[in-house]
Amino acid sequence: MPIPAFFSRMALPALMLAAAAPAQAMDGPLGYDVAALGGSEVAPGLPAPVLPAPAAYLQDREIDEAILLPTASPEGDDDRKWSRDYISVAAGVITAPSYNGSDDRVVLPGFYLRGRLSGFSFSTRGTNLQVDLIRQKRGQKTDFKFGPIINLRSDRTGRIKDPQVEALGEKKMAVELGLSTGITHTGIVTSGYDQVGFRVVGLYDVSDRHGSWVVSPTIDYGTPLSKRAFVGVSASVNVYGKGFGRYYFDVDPLGSAASGLPVYNRAGSKVTAGKYTLGVAGAYGLSGDLRKGFVLIGGAQYGRMLGRYADSPIVADAGSADQWLGGIGLAYQF
Repeated sequence: MPIPAFFSRMALPALMLAAAAPAQAMDGPLGYDVAALGGSEVAPGLPAPVLPAPAAYLQDREIDEAILLPTASPEGDDDRKWSRDYISVAAGVITAPSYNGSDDRVVLPGFYLRGRLSGFSFSTRGTNLQVDLIRQKRGQKTDFKFGPIINLRSDRTGRIKDPQVEALGEKKMAVELGLSTGITHTGIVTSGYDQVGFRVVGLYDVSDRHGSWVVSPTIDYGTPLSKRAFVGVSASVNVYGKGFGRYYFDVDPLGSAASGLPVYNRAGSKVTAGKYTLGVAGAYGLSGDLRKGFVLIGGAQYGRMLGRYADSPIVADAGSADQWLGGIGLAYQF
């Protein structure tokens, strides 16, 4: 039985709504992507589930793509060489911290578009676009993925509720380019259709805002419960370059004087793991079949700021190391 993909890169690593993110190596993906079904087919007429993608971004807020997920495409009994073409769209709402490390919440609209043409897959998650350049063959159980990603990181570019953090000034949107690579295998534990995956997303700022990079490895697992229900879980960690910590989490003397927060320079002093995320997502076919028609999708993600990032005054004094996200939406595939 076909099933929808679960949560890219993780978090809720898949609320694929936009507000926004990655892989996040993005802070995003609820990256968890909310990821949709990968769409690999394990048998004629039966598409396989796709696991959570690496943490993606909901406009860059470390939202996992797996929070909102579209369904897999129905397969017929023809002699196609490549997996069937399809398009999935989804829309919904998510609740997330107002910025990465904040204890204030915002409610944001979300959207998602993904599809496959002639074996090549593509997807949007918030403010990022990803393309898989390795064509997916019909019936394959092991699927290798590799392709480019472009992401717009909008963390702290607006909607800052905390007055001290707002006094530090808004950040400029960063344009990040990178690559996503990974492998998924179908038919692991519970059935011929459950799926486990591992992927790594790397992004580099080409706009010279934070002038650094983010790398996010993600592992995920998803399984159908019936012809109309699917669940998935994922775990991800974000490793940040020095410039990322300096730009978003350090506080210089001028910022300290304006905000009242203490001077802090440790976030940008070394490369470090700055956050991990754990996510769960699910889908329920309103038409009775996850492969087609309308599908109710949702998920939740818990994230924790780590080490030098958790110690930043932006998090420790004005925010919280605990980061919760959640979302619900409706997907349709044709």
